[in-house]
Amino acid sequence: ARGVLPRASGPNPVADGVSETLLVLNTAQQEHAVPSSSTAASLRRYLLLPAIAFLLVLLPETIMSATSSSAPERAEDTHPMKPGATMPDSAVATLEGHKKLLSEVLGAKPAVLVFYRGGWCPYCNTQLSGLRKIIGDLNDLGVQLIAVSPDSPESLKAGLEKTPVEYQLLSDSSAELIQALGIAFKVDEATREKYQGYGIDLEKASGGQDHFLLPVPSVYMVDANRIIRFQHSDPDYKVRLEEGAVLAAAKQMMQSQP
Repeated sequence: ARGVLPRASGPNPVADGVSETLLVLNTAQQEHAVPSSSTAASLRRYLLLPAIAFLLVLLPETIMSATSSSAPERAEDTHPMKPGATMPDSAVATLEGHKKLLSEVLGAKPAVLVFYRGGWCPYCNTQLSGLRKIIGDLNDLGVQLIAVSPDSPESLKAGLEKTPVEYQLLSDSSAELIQALGIAFKVDEATREKYQGYGIDLEKASGGQDHFLLPVPSVYMVDANRIIRFQHSDPDYKVRLEEGAVLAAAKQMMQSQP
């Protein structure tokens, strides 16, 4: 029935705790006894502790499922975070697979963050290759360049063999960061089947994640305090901000700093 969880096989801490509590209550009623304060406290523990244990197991999965299902199924329906907001401090992974908060990666240094679909995307690889042309200029400005995708660290490494770059790549395989930014959308089943025909497996690329979320290709620029100073997103995955425009926006950001 709707809203009723199926009974799982094996021990059920909630059901076992409730059953034991009901047994105690039934015994007390049969003996016409009024539970003492210590008995009442025990009854509360019987009910509360198993329920807490059950929720700790259930809630993370439920929240993750609700979050991914809330992402729009069309890139055109996303709502990217705008300048003036603070860049979300989500967890990401390095090429070596080390989990870090984005703030740890950024430190106190301005950054250009490029969000792309994955190493399997030829338009993304062209963009990543083009950004190599401005890495020296960005370094001179004191701005770091970081590219982020839903690819797993292993997929990122494989992508580097095809498109080597001199800047940092980060994995957002859980799609936590792109969802927080409002640039994530869920690839529908028909499109996933089409991708499979091209040899593109989104689940495999993300290291086994089955959220099937991709980012709208976007460029964000943040200052040393992670405040967003520039944002560009285009739902047409074939359209990317050219490296010259990226450099010009970075210069403007740094010139406007106090």
